[in-house]
Amino acid sequence: MGLNDTASAERVHVGFFGLRNAGKSSLVNAVTGQALSVVSPVKGTTTDPVKKAMELLPLGPVLIIDTPGLDDEGMLGELRVEKARQILEKTDLAVLVTEAGRAMNGPEQQFLSILKERKLPFVIAYTKADLLTAPFDKTDGILVSAKTGLGVHDLKEHLAAIGRAAKTERALISDLVSAGDSVVLVIPIDAAAPKGRLILPQQQTLRELLDCHCSAICCQVEELASVLSGTAPRLVVTDSQAFGRVSKTVPDRIPLTSFSILFARYKGELETLVRGAAQLSSLKDGDRVLISEGCTHHRQCNDIGTVKLPGWLQAYTGKALQFSFTSGGEFPQELSQYALVVHCGGCMLNEKAMQSRIRTAVSAGVPIVNYGVAIAQMHGILRRSLGPFPAVSALLDQLTSQ
Repeated sequence: MGLNDTASAERVHVGFFGLRNAGKSSLVNAVTGQALSVVSPVKGTTTDPVKKAMELLPLGPVLIIDTPGLDDEGMLGELRVEKARQILEKTDLAVLVTEAGRAMNGPEQQFLSILKERKLPFVIAYTKADLLTAPFDKTDGILVSAKTGLGVHDLKEHLAAIGRAAKTERALISDLVSAGDSVVLVIPIDAAAPKGRLILPQQQTLRELLDCHCSAICCQVEELASVLSGTAPRLVVTDSQAFGRVSKTVPDRIPLTSFSILFARYKGELETLVRGAAQLSSLKDGDRVLISEGCTHHRQCNDIGTVKLPGWLQAYTGKALQFSFTSGGEFPQELSQYALVVHCGGCMLNEKAMQSRIRTAVSAGVPIVNYGVAIAQMHGILRRSLGPFPAVSALLDQLTSQ
């Protein structure tokens, strides 16, 4: 990601859904102004989701996603339909693409019902308007033609309007500080740190502090004591893996939290994840734990997800646990076999996708916690790390007293 790029997780995800040959790919190409998707009269040409990051003015940065047909058939077809449904889990704004001049069929009506049930903002695009031979008046959508450009501008304007109305402003750290405050960011540079750049949570925290006119002081763990001797920061934020060492250096009078905990709140589910942390001590011998990451990366020899966390969990619980691992877009919809889900901070997932995964776990009655909250709990410093969030800290007290 370039320095001036908007991260995919921060873009409004606009998904195009419909039957095979409804004109989804042609419409996506017309909206993006590029030959993004392969267009063919052969049904089922789009076999995997196709994504394009772009600016959709006046909405701003978006991620356009073309999906396989909702009516695909056969064994492979069912897998493609499942891919489309998975995209819906991360969609902020949906476009249901259907052909003008005919009534919606079963799969389209079913999909429309799902959109309404989930209260997901959507617009209906009636395609191939240039082929109409009789009047077709539809007030519940927009007539478009990818061939002539009819209605494409109106569709983009409509998407921008409902996207702006649905968009909520979220605070990562800005509501914890005031202009003029200084904040120390502890950023370890070790074998897992990407060469030449900062990871996304660190970038976003730093940028938001600058937007708030705060002074951000970045250092590694080894320099922290020296930094604190020369300043009185409003807050210290650290990488989760260094939490234990950092907590011993930061005086109790200075609030301390982690990038991962900030992101747990930013995605809107910190309370649920703290409830999951309270269940760590309830794990039993033989319990299966799912460790899931929202991104894919090269595994280091001391990888946090597949090496460190399993080791910490075994040591903390004193139990012989079984572990399963997923990464990227892979996340099971059936979680009943698991006693616990441990998820990464979700910096590469948009809010909709992260909340969908949390909702899946909660619906299955399976506790879920993220890396940072789990690490803080296992190192005995979760209560302190929740200091900046009094209501959530009180919830932890309530859970641990039960």
